[in-house]
Amino acid sequence: MANITAQMVKELRERTGAGMMDCKAALAETDGDMEKAVDLLRKKGLAKAAKKAGRVAAEGLIGAAVTANKGVVVEVNSETDFVARNDLFQGLVKMVADIALTAGPDVESIKQAKAGSITVAEALVDTISKVGENMSIRRAAGLSVGRGAVASYIHNAVSDGLGRIGVLVGLESTGDIDELKRFGRMLAMHVAAANPQALDSAGLDPEVVRREKEVLADKYKAQGKPANVVDKIVESGLKTFYKEVCLLDQEFIHAPEASVAQAVKEAGGKVGAPIKVTGFVRYAVGEGIEKLESE
Repeated sequence: MANITAQMVKELRERTGAGMMDCKAALAETDGDMEKAVDLLRKKGLAKAAKKAGRVAAEGLIGAAVTANKGVVVEVNSETDFVARNDLFQGLVKMVADIALTAGPDVESIKQAKAGSITVAEALVDTISKVGENMSIRRAAGLSVGRGAVASYIHNAVSDGLGRIGVLVGLESTGDIDELKRFGRMLAMHVAAANPQALDSAGLDPEVVRREKEVLADKYKAQGKPANVVDKIVESGLKTFYKEVCLLDQEFIHAPEASVAQAVKEAGGKVGAPIKVTGFVRYAVGEGIEKLESE
């Protein structure tokens, strides 16, 4: 039997909105498996749609750099938020993003690229020695389009191109480039706020879809619904799920009466040519890393 800690109960409550005792019971029933506990609470109708884990481990900054049709985002971590506000650290992150624009998004290639007379890896070590805190280049990603624009947006910016959340959006179009960039920035702001998991349903991880189907089916089977009714409910439930997690299906935050797909079509009229969203990247500082918390 797993040791169910107060921190585990707290995390499950934050992720599901379920009551404390329900969370504790679900963790006990699933032997402390957080993901299974989330699914169990949802099957029992005690939880909202599963949220991404909110625990952020490392501090640091996201850096973004773009040209007309290419862009990159990088995450450089530090141990404390205090260092993330340091000018030397900010300069390092900006340099890493600018170099990644040419070197590409592979972290090892970035480290070996030249930053003046030294490599990025050497510049990283130099900054660590000056600031007195460990740092690391955690990850990088890029987008490019043949004809159109790559737009970027930085949320909680501390400087130009640096902040806590960084987004790139690729837009292919032969229309007016300035209008395309303006719409691209609006769409990147939407991605920062809505945090979609994929461009459309075809881009979702099949395991994510399988779990969603299972949760929906088990929930209504437990209510005694016949199989043919359950199938229809699952189909309808998946459409609702896609509206929550797929970018093109989401409600556009700048005009909630329209979907993102509808907003893209409308923007095509303004730029003078159809627009195709080719992809997006959204980085938030520390996502997916567990933070060591003081007892």
